[in-house]
Amino acid sequence: MTKADLIDEVSRLAELTRKDSEVIVETIFDSIVRSLRVGDKIEIRGFGSFRTRQRKPRVGRNPKTGDRVEVPAKKIPFFKPSKELKDLVNTGATAPAAAPPAAPVQ
Repeated sequence: MTKADLIDEVSRLAELTRKDSEVIVETIFDSIVRSLRVGDKIEIRGFGSFRTRQRKPRVGRNPKTGDRVEVPAKKIPFFKPSKELKDLVNTGATAPAAAPPAAPVQ
């Protein structure tokens, strides 16, 4: 699924114009990027969490020439899926919109 597909899906499901859906999707992505830039962790319950990890500087190799290359330290974005998301992906089931609470067994 591409960003354009996601925008179309939001537009269809929320019955919004494509332009309004694009603003919503862009705002969500921009908010995630802004939070990661300042080092915040984003947690979306039932989906997963986003955070950054620090990579140490290291010496790499140019695969073509074999020369040593200094690779600087950097932050990388990292996504950890929730247990619910893992279960949904592995079972192939779709998530219920709002499951009613289970009745007590007597």
